[in-house]
Amino acid sequence: MSDAALDVVEFLLTTSVYSDDRTLDENDLPPSYRRVFWTGGVENGDDDDDSESGRTPAGISRPLSVTTTTAREATDVSRPWEAVSELMFTERDEFSGTITLAQQGMAEKWFAERVDDDRLRENPTLAKHFAEHEEFGETFDVTHEEAREENRPIQADRVWIDGLLEEYFDEEEDEEMLDLVEVRAPEEVDMSLDDLVLTEDQENELDKISKAIEHRDYLSNIGLREIGKLLFVGPPGTGKTSTAQALAQDMDLPFVEVKLSMITSQYLGETAKNVDKTFEVAKRLSPCILFIDEFDFVAKTRSSDEHAALKRAVNTLLKSIDNISLIEDDVLLIGATNHPDQLDDAAWRRFDEIINFPKPDNNMRADILSLITRRMEIDEFDPHLIAEATQGLTGSDLRMVLREAVLEALTEDRTTLTQEDLLNAVEEFEERDTLKNMDMMGGDHDALVAGGDLGKASDGGEPSGHSHDHDHDHDH
Repeated sequence: MSDAALDVVEFLLTTSVYSDDRTLDENDLPPSYRRVFWTGGVENGDDDDDSESGRTPAGISRPLSVTTTTAREATDVSRPWEAVSELMFTERDEFSGTITLAQQGMAEKWFAERVDDDRLRENPTLAKHFAEHEEFGETFDVTHEEAREENRPIQADRVWIDGLLEEYFDEEEDEEMLDLVEVRAPEEVDMSLDDLVLTEDQENELDKISKAIEHRDYLSNIGLREIGKLLFVGPPGTGKTSTAQALAQDMDLPFVEVKLSMITSQYLGETAKNVDKTFEVAKRLSPCILFIDEFDFVAKTRSSDEHAALKRAVNTLLKSIDNISLIEDDVLLIGATNHPDQLDDAAWRRFDEIINFPKPDNNMRADILSLITRRMEIDEFDPHLIAEATQGLTGSDLRMVLREAVLEALTEDRTTLTQEDLLNAVEEFEERDTLKNMDMMGGDHDALVAGGDLGKASDGGEPSGHSHDHDHDHDH
């Protein structure tokens, strides 16, 4: 039988077992199944309030009904009934479109003969069922506990997050808060730490914070609560934002991002309240990562003659940082800045760990290039040679170089690159960077018109020295 049949049978078995076993909860269902059956907002524990407001309590109601639509959404099998219609233990109600197991025992045997431990470990419901099964109990070396531990918790699912935000921002006046904060579910982050090249110091610090999260109860018991506030420091493009996002994916934590410059929005009079609300959202989404970008904005505002409302908002921010804790609130706070020189002592002392994100050296650039190109075909590729030619570039810059090389090759209908393509792309990047950094008012006229020589300086025609102190808007 096809993989599609196996996928649909697993879904049918899971829904049947879950419906009958009341000891199972939402965290025993694979995330793709939960998404199909989740209903309502986030439960607040007050049934009376839910009934008065008309809000359906959050959760998954039993029994679970499998239809063509739910099976398609949960398994990505476009024609789920056709995939299993020839199996003797399946049946379908033509009127309702419901698909069921006519003989569950036969389905269990069929499924057990075709799956291994790794697949079963991804489904806590069936891991528990088969571990306790009289006939198949010795077939698999998988426990319910380990499968449940590896399963992403419901609090990290998009449906949970959306339900909470809908409940929390139920007033029209609160909708403006969503302009200040972006919330991503782990499944929406398209990179993990394995997709990044980190320094040894960065890896060590991230490992320490991972252990702290794992042993929160122990740290609380010994009274060590001032932990879990990190500051990422480094030039643009060195991976600060990407690392924070990848950490969220690897730890299955919602990612709450705040850009401090947004508090200068049209809702100026509400900024202090909105900062408070940002931290409240993080606490209610916990465990999560709260990422505060552009942290140098704090120092700029405190030392300037900005509007009093802005200064109140910044003071509220600093107090909120003091009052949030990884140990007590399950919120990992990460600040990021491209300008550490602009931070004052009040900002620095809010963080218990500072992680440096320098521009990559030759070996790191070679590793980054190897990582970026792992799915590309490149003739005679020498990442170390390209690394030598890209001194001073960040990881973000290197991705732009590779993008240019790929697009240039496609103009010649080629999907296999050459070393020369990469070197030409480096040169193109240099010219683009020269244009970006050029003084358009005082620069050489020939360099500012078509056919001009970008390599000529305005003071006599000699090639100008070049610095790679780029200032891109985003980390990568």
